[in-house]
Amino acid sequence: MLQKIVLASGNAGKLREFSQLFASWDIEVVPQSAFKTPDVEESGLSFIENALIKARHASRVSGLPALADDSGLAVDALGGAPGIYSARYAGPGASDEENNRKLLDAMESVGDSQRHASFHCALAFVRGHDDPVPLVCSAQWRGSILQSPLGEQGFGYDPLFYVESHKMTSAQLPREVKNRISHRARAVRLFEAMWREQMQDDNRLE
Repeated sequence: MLQKIVLASGNAGKLREFSQLFASWDIEVVPQSAFKTPDVEESGLSFIENALIKARHASRVSGLPALADDSGLAVDALGGAPGIYSARYAGPGASDEENNRKLLDAMESVGDSQRHASFHCALAFVRGHDDPVPLVCSAQWRGSILQSPLGEQGFGYDPLFYVESHKMTSAQLPREVKNRISHRARAVRLFEAMWREQMQDDNRLE
């Protein structure tokens, strides 16, 4: 039976990626906008804390199980910035281009050998807003930051994130490749293993 879960995000890029990643599961991913879910303050100090805040909020509003992703870019030379502030690095409501420009400005004096960075993704799944045992996992994807953007695919910092193993940016990667090697893809694989284990436990209790 097809299970419906709410994705606690208004980001169209994330919704597209999650829908593709879950395509082979018996899961329909519905955006929280379908329930007119207002934004919630992301007051946590980590990706995992913010993912939990968003998942519980979306579940409370929709009455359905909810999955939240909190992800971002951490640049070594900037002490982990922009980190949990990645989406609003250049200010509230900043565009991808504005965030990318601020990042390039901040790294103007950083040499090529010191431009290491990582994408992080934390996933939190709750069966209800007060679920005491949420499923939580996280993953990262290492790369480096270029001095100018390349590529038209993806969103966010993808045009600046260079993937050494494929000799191109995340924004140049074919979508099926990115959906196999990205931080989000890795986190989803971890989540899938936890999800299937939970389903087996639930079935044993019935």
